Amino acid sequence: MQVLPPALENLIENLSFLPGIGKKTATRLALNILRRPSSQAKNLALALSELHGSIQLCSCCFTFSESDPCDICAEPKRQADIICVVEQSADLLAIEKTAAFPGHYHILHGVLSPIDGIGPEEIKIKELLTRVSNGVVKEVIIATSSTVPGEATANYLADTLKAIPVKLTRLACGIPMGMDIKYADKYTLAKAIEARSTPF
Repeated sequence: MQVLPPALENLIENLSFLPGIGKKTATRLALNILRRPSSQAKNLALALSELHGSIQLCSCCFTFSESDPCDICAEPKRQADIICVVEQSADLLAIEKTAAFPGHYHILHGVLSPIDGIGPEEIKIKELLTRVSNGVVKEVIIATSSTVPGEATANYLADTLKAIPVKLTRLACGIPMGMDIKYADKYTLAKAIEARSTPF
């Protein structure tokens, strides 16, 4: 016996493809959409249908944008001689929220993961080398995550970029603000000691 109407079941199936959305969450979301006015559901459907047609990759930094170059790359006040290398566009958004970085970005669109078949050719490393080789870039900040694939990617980038005369830095990691040291795990504490800096 069909418990859910086929149209609702279809929506649940499609929502459950999203990362972090299981069948229960997808069902809750689908039922929530169904309870709302049909105009809101139509607006959601329109936004989804227009997404791929409106957004492209910036040809410079490879973030998602409706213009090429993106607003960050086109901003004349940004420092073009500093590039912050991140894994995904979500990382760029997180850094931009701090309002602490004045330079440009480079989105890799992934990390090296041989077990998943992701090597240097599958992410935007070649494009990064082309950008850094142009003579304008003076510093490259490697801001990949401190996961095993993130660290492997950072090490690969550091080795690859050594041949180019640019300053290489790594985004610091360690004890978060407001955290008591005694509650830090040994890996986080070790990273904090390695990344120590002069505070004044």
